[in-house]
Amino acid sequence: MVKHIILWQFKDELSEEEKQQVRREMKPALEGLVGQVPGLISMHIQTEFLPSSNVDAMLESTLESPEALKNYGSHPAHVAVANSKVRPFTKLRTCIDYVVEE
Repeated sequence: MVKHIILWQFKDELSEEEKQQVRREMKPALEGLVGQVPGLISMHIQTEFLPSSNVDAMLESTLESPEALKNYGSHPAHVAVANSKVRPFTKLRTCIDYVVEE
């Protein structure tokens, strides 16, 4: 299995209200990819943080294999969500992918 974790910072010009709206829309859209993208086992979008945090949203997903992760990145359902609900609003994306030893 592979863990795929992303941290996003939203664009500075977004108001807090706009950031909340982005979070409300991105969470169900991304979590809804489970069952649509082959090899995507689970997806959780964290949108609530303690004040000590310096990111606006986090994605934590589990995929079957490194190949499944590669295919996820180019899957049309993922690309559509990323292009409409995430990329237009983010200024910084940080990612870590790793194999989970069983």
